[in-house]
Amino acid sequence: MVIGIDFDNTIVSYDALFHKVAVEQGAVPTSTLRTKLAVRDHLRAIDKEDLWTEMQGYVYGARMAEADAYPGVLNFFKWARANGITLCIVSHKTRHPFIGPAYDLHQAARRWIETHLIDENGDLLPASRVFFEMTKEEKLNRIGTLGCDWFIDDLPEILLAPKFPKHVSPMLFDPDAHHTAVPTMPRLATWNAIQRHFEQACNSKP
Repeated sequence: MVIGIDFDNTIVSYDALFHKVAVEQGAVPTSTLRTKLAVRDHLRAIDKEDLWTEMQGYVYGARMAEADAYPGVLNFFKWARANGITLCIVSHKTRHPFIGPAYDLHQAARRWIETHLIDENGDLLPASRVFFEMTKEEKLNRIGTLGCDWFIDDLPEILLAPKFPKHVSPMLFDPDAHHTAVPTMPRLATWNAIQRHFEQACNSKP
């Protein structure tokens, strides 16, 4: 089995880090909810869209090492390795921010993987199975060419895209229940639930 996984907001949670950075910069009150969306919505409400855009580049670049993995991600990667399941990361992100310093966002993300997706036995995912594409179209093409059986993403627009590969089963990661109306695919809120889903799938094979 080959399972493809998105990176930002699927493997990596930025909620605490965006709140921390926004408070450090005096961009939001400390009482703002500790979520990425709450920070974004506050800045947009006070007409600070450019600040929000620049903050994203700063977080995904200079501060990337401080981002957290979602609970259960490491256990899922360990379980997949122990059971002979191939995992791939396929993400789309620009190499440099639209505004602000020209951080290499791909390099920052790869460093995060090297330092966070590890255990006492070494890397949980080889670098050869990590792909950062520049556009959504290139991401969809990569998912198809990798021969994924499943692809896990937090964005319905990817999983429901007309060019999403027909042979790949989509799974929506929705930890905050933002997409309760999305039809026709498993919608799971935790990595523990995702692991149970695939454990059951493996156990049901003859």
